[in-house]
Amino acid sequence: MRARRLLSLGAVASLVAGLAACSAAGTDAAPSAPALDADAPVVAFYGDSYTRGTGASSPEKRWSTVVSAERGWREINRSENGLGFVNRRASMGPGLDDIPALIIDDDPDIVFVTMGLNDNFSYDRAADEIRTAIDSDLDRLRDGLPDARIVVVEPFWYTDDRPASVDVIAGWVEAAAQRIDADHIDGASHWLDGHYADSSDSWMASDGLHPNDTGYADMAERMDAALRALDPPL
Repeated sequence: MRARRLLSLGAVASLVAGLAACSAAGTDAAPSAPALDADAPVVAFYGDSYTRGTGASSPEKRWSTVVSAERGWREINRSENGLGFVNRRASMGPGLDDIPALIIDDDPDIVFVTMGLNDNFSYDRAADEIRTAIDSDLDRLRDGLPDARIVVVEPFWYTDDRPASVDVIAGWVEAAAQRIDADHIDGASHWLDGHYADSSDSWMASDGLHPNDTGYADMAERMDAALRALDPPL
């Protein structure tokens, strides 16, 4: 059962990623974001489909845009379907093949890193590479953006079947966040527990793999609470 589910998400993510690659490279901002002050904080999001908002009815329903709108942040969403610290990195194509470099060029005030879910599909063959890439990405972001506040979120998860790699990768992410003196938000891999595709109270989109608007709204609420609990709060 677990192998079939993991293969399903990997296959669908690859298909969606191929479709996304047909569009021009660049930031994915909410189309109807309200006017912001010229000095509004610029916040970059580096993640996968769960931060890109795949499954939502519109970009403004994704958790990152809800959180940004509530705080008056200028959102730059550089998340991509199927992306991981290792997964898809070699196949993103020109303009998207080094997203950390794009984020450094954005010169944001705050950076969210919400990566790691898709790396579970490569864990058996690339565990060492994944751990090295986590350290490399976070080191580059810290070195390239020494004054930015970096918020590293425990990788999200999407099913009751939970391979051991989920917690291993989450531990590597947390250790790297601590090493670069970033904020860390734990527990995010459990935020959708009880609401997966097979649940009687599912918050998943029709593909069964990504949150729907209800799921993203709950993720936004949980993220809001976690950000307010940071020291200092965001």
